[in-house]
Amino acid sequence: MGRDAPTEEKSSITPRDRNVTFERGTEFVVPYVEENINRCRCPQCPVQADSRCVQDKIRSSKEAMENAPAGEAPDPENVPGIYCSEGTATCQDLNFDRQCICESCEVWNEYDLKAAKPNNHFCKHGKAT
Repeated sequence: MGRDAPTEEKSSITPRDRNVTFERGTEFVVPYVEENINRCRCPQCPVQADSRCVQDKIRSSKEAMENAPAGEAPDPENVPGIYCSEGTATCQDLNFDRQCICESCEVWNEYDLKAAKPNNHFCKHGKAT
């Protein structure tokens, strides 16, 4: 008889009180939802601090969130953050020489993004996978 291929132990993780799960060691899934947008630290990040583009998006995204139907999030292109979920920033005037603050973010901690690739500067490197 042939040997079975070795199996890797995988543990499902259910972040906080959500229905989102992912397998540790595979793909990280950070949902693009209103709650994560509201907890996102990207708008306070020093990388974005001097960006006129980001400041404009902060103002317009607050208005869009207030006017959006319940449970709907604005288009990601209009939100200056949650890059761990949606990908790189559309603003071109960010300062990547500054220290990012990903480790201080509730979303980063909740979804264990220290083990993701990339694990910081999502605004430059794209979403966590």
